[in-house]
Amino acid sequence: MPLWIPITITAAFLQNLRSALQRQLKGRMGTTGATFARFGFGFPFAVLYVFALRVLLGTGFPPPNATFLFAVAVGGIAQILATFLLVYLFSFRNFMVGTAYSKTEPMQAALFGLLILGEAIAPLAFVAIVVGVFGVGLISVAGRGAGGRRGWSAIADGLVSREAGIGLLSGALFGVSAVCFRWASLSLGDGGVAMRAAMTLAFATGIQTLAMLAWMALRDRAELKAVARAWRPALLVGIVGVCGSAGWFTAMTLEKVAYVRALGQIELVFTYASSVFWFRETITRLELAGCVLIVGGIVVLLGAAT
Repeated sequence: MPLWIPITITAAFLQNLRSALQRQLKGRMGTTGATFARFGFGFPFAVLYVFALRVLLGTGFPPPNATFLFAVAVGGIAQILATFLLVYLFSFRNFMVGTAYSKTEPMQAALFGLLILGEAIAPLAFVAIVVGVFGVGLISVAGRGAGGRRGWSAIADGLVSREAGIGLLSGALFGVSAVCFRWASLSLGDGGVAMRAAMTLAFATGIQTLAMLAWMALRDRAELKAVARAWRPALLVGIVGVCGSAGWFTAMTLEKVAYVRALGQIELVFTYASSVFWFRETITRLELAGCVLIVGGIVVLLGAAT
């Protein structure tokens, strides 16, 4: 089995955990603070990860170049904006419509990967990605929409809504950021895969931390104080987030972004599995069908990519 597959599955599990922790922060701080927690509290651990690899693997630090710095900066800012928009969606009554659109990221990543890196994907793999995205859409529309309605009536009302636009833009920015991170990591000619991915992660989170600290210091000092008061739960978000990001960055250094992010949709399957087997909750037929499509898409994807 290619190494990027178990790494991606682990990263998806950690992302699911980080998202749950991040939602809890919304009661203690605003969207900006909840977004910052992922980056600011994760940055010290990203740096520690780089030095740990240096000691354990004995590999040197690959020298950054102009391409690396440009790509990691664009990717870092795009990820901030994408995360902000995704957290912002939680404040809308019909947020599930926007969330469904944000999950078009693998399809958009395939496009940006082709435009930025010239990386085409196999036709069968693209079909698998589309199937998985459709499965995510089924799960999203199974929830309660605006006005208390469910399913397709809710998604129909939201096709041209503000939530849909925000979700689509969030997915595009996530796609751009992922492709730029792969670009940055590949531009480091020296060092092994783990070190190049770790360096990219450390630089990205460093840029993100400085950018968001400057923004809050200039425009939202009250939010900065709220983050400081909730440092304990925010620290946990940062630790889990950087562990998941280390997995994503390593997998995206090994394999094309579209494949990695498509396999990452298994995160939703983890969510529903824990709901059924751990919390003894029931899921609807639409949600079950969505999970089946995601798993089916993943199986086809792995067959096309290996």
